[in-house]
Amino acid sequence: MALLLPESGLLFWMFLSFGIVAFILAKFGFPVIIKMVESRKTYIDESLLIAKQVYEQMEKVKADGEVIVDNARREQVKILNEATATRYLLIKDAKDKAQQEGVKMIDEARKQILIEKEDAIRDIRRQVAELSVDIAEKVLRGKLEKKDEQMDMINRLLDEINISKS
Repeated sequence: MALLLPESGLLFWMFLSFGIVAFILAKFGFPVIIKMVESRKTYIDESLLIAKQVYEQMEKVKADGEVIVDNARREQVKILNEATATRYLLIKDAKDKAQQEGVKMIDEARKQILIEKEDAIRDIRRQVAELSVDIAEKVLRGKLEKKDEQMDMINRLLDEINISKS
């Protein structure tokens, strides 16, 4: 049992050694350890604060990014709508212009046809007049071969002229 119960001298020296070591540690070791723990705690707290600030900035950047993306989408829709409106306007203008050109060409064609028709009618009248004169000349020559017939015709024409003057 002597092994389990130490003697009083041994206990004294153990307590004395423990007290000296505890005193040296309390005087010199613990302040250094506490200072290191405090500096580590401060570093960790600062790192957490910086991480929190970075997280908040990232959230703000994310929100700003979403706003920018939303604005870009709205702008894209606006530009597409303007492009569509411009396209329809250009198509409408082109159709109107083509229609006006078509009407103008049809009017010019009608005028040209009318002019050619009038020219053809004048030419036909001229030809009919020439043919009528030729036929009348031939008929008169055939009828007026005798001198008596010629004189009768002259007298009749003179009578008609006198009647129309009266």
